Amino acid sequence: MNYTRLEVTCPSEYTEILIAELAEAGFGMFMETDAGFEADAEEDSADLTAVESIRNKYAHVSPLTITTSSVPKQNWNEEWEKHVEPVIVDDQCLIRAEFHQIQKKYPYEIIITPKMSFGTGHHQTTHLMIKSQMTLDHRNKLVMDAGCGTAVLSIMASKLGASNVEAFDIDEWSILNGQENAALNGCSNIRIRQGAIADFDWPNPFDVILANINKNILLTEMAIYAKNLKPGGKLLLSGFYVKDIPDLSARAKACGLDTISHAEREDWAALTLVRSV
Repeated sequence: MNYTRLEVTCPSEYTEILIAELAEAGFGMFMETDAGFEADAEEDSADLTAVESIRNKYAHVSPLTITTSSVPKQNWNEEWEKHVEPVIVDDQCLIRAEFHQIQKKYPYEIIITPKMSFGTGHHQTTHLMIKSQMTLDHRNKLVMDAGCGTAVLSIMASKLGASNVEAFDIDEWSILNGQENAALNGCSNIRIRQGAIADFDWPNPFDVILANINKNILLTEMAIYAKNLKPGGKLLLSGFYVKDIPDLSARAKACGLDTISHAEREDWAALTLVRSV
């Protein structure tokens, strides 16, 4: 049986929502590309009428192209392994898959099997978040990971000494994948649940909140992050471009959050903020 392949070109901030939409259309295998991502499904499972509806729904997005082709059945794990390389952040943290054989030892090592979730460390924003996390004291801290994906940031928090990590994501496959990755790394202090931040009650304020999502969601949820952060607590944000820093900093300031520092990688940025009141 052949597979139906979609090659999707889109802005990075639409990647997750388009993947979620295409998963409902029968596509279950996704791989990041420089321009967007590829999605594959068995031919009898692919709902091309739904794909066309998704294309029309997001017609306002630019650039957005979805091309369809038929490809022969193949060993998907083998294909994935060909394209995934280990990631090293500041010569301090190694992010790798189980099949990578690395001789050099690093202070921190994270094993990730991304499957249908994003967050292998290859994207600039994940790299920026890991880099920023290593500048903060996580020891015995309560940490939130908003929109956890593969749970790579949760695992980093645990390895940096966090007492407990509360993680969540709206996507079911992220929950399953994140739980698998947490177990793979021996991180028993990470709880991962399905939902958005507004779906949960948080009885205790957090010392550190991590949110690598996108600009619009960060702007919308900024007040919720501030409300659930201890005075003096730190908020790490990424998922946006350098040009978006003024908008996010202004919104943060209005919520009682002061900018401590920012980091850049190519056109992407990360902010570290502190709750002042």
